[in-house]
Amino acid sequence: MSVAHQMVDVLIAGLIAGLSSFVLGAVAPQLAVTLGVIFASMYYFSRNPWGSQRGDEYNEAIDDLYDRYLPF
Repeated sequence: MSVAHQMVDVLIAGLIAGLSSFVLGAVAPQLAVTLGVIFASMYYFSRNPWGSQRGDEYNEAIDDLYDRYLPF
């Protein structure tokens, strides 16, 4: 995995954390940031955002997408 792939993973995890914190802030403001960080960590550390048994297929699809659009 290249540095560019890892940087995009961090950006996506940040987007997940920010968006989920924003959305959950209306419902549970005291838990919103904690849940956002948990969701982002689930994506970043497992690269299996849906918790499926087909995680390898999802990871390969994400890597193929990165290879298609990242120049390095």
